[in-house]
Amino acid sequence: MRQPKESLMRVVFLFCACTSILAVVLICIFLFAGGLPAMQEIGIGNFLLGLRWKPTNGLYGIFPMIVGSLYVTAGAILIGVPTGVLCAVFLARFCPARLYRILKPVTELLAGIPSVVYGFFGLVIIVPMMQRIFGGGGKSVLTASLLLGIMILPTIIGVSESAIRAVPESYYEGALALGATHERSVFCAVLPAARSGILAGVVLGVGRAIGEAMAVSMVAGNQPVIPESLLSGVRTLTANVVLEMGYAQDLHREALIATAVVLFVFILLINISFSLLKRRDET
Repeated sequence: MRQPKESLMRVVFLFCACTSILAVVLICIFLFAGGLPAMQEIGIGNFLLGLRWKPTNGLYGIFPMIVGSLYVTAGAILIGVPTGVLCAVFLARFCPARLYRILKPVTELLAGIPSVVYGFFGLVIIVPMMQRIFGGGGKSVLTASLLLGIMILPTIIGVSESAIRAVPESYYEGALALGATHERSVFCAVLPAARSGILAGVVLGVGRAIGEAMAVSMVAGNQPVIPESLLSGVRTLTANVVLEMGYAQDLHREALIATAVVLFVFILLINISFSLLKRRDET
């Protein structure tokens, strides 16, 4: 009786795996089939390196949006990664049990908040705060980076904490036996051993940051120009698609799909880089 059940579950698991692969393949086919012809018609150089996005005038340069996405994502990494990793270290190795029972559900709750709620929070709280501190309109690269840094925290904290807890206790005990303090044992023995898992959390957080659209479009200013400073308005690739896909037609619509292709390639390169780093760590 046990053998037929195992065979049945093996088929079910294979079907689920094939379904996931098929979904990814269909997404790739849709994106590239809809986006590559637009790139060819516009010109790959004009599309990727063009400085002006004015569909009504036939100008489809997305370089300002590429720069904007990189700026906002880099800012979110600088804000969210150190905060998230240190928070994960605290939860895994320093947090008292009573406090942990409060903090852990709170960090998990952050992951379930919809993007539009984050965007509304940024619009009502962070934007006015930036106006009071720096002046101007408040919608800028810095505002979007700060909001995205908050949004990627639950992903980084959850994955990093699991990676830290997965490190064998012998690493920590061995460091203590050599005379290291509790803090030094955690940061010099346990944390390096969990590097691969922490890096996975960072990559997932970066993917969340670079793929976020709704919240960013509410606080970034949505100006399709290269930002001159952290306080300048910016438009990201995702926001560009969200803002204009509802009324775009013909070449304009295909150009937006091509923008999604560029975003897809960015995320693919991030995942490949992570795989290469992970393979180097294992060797």
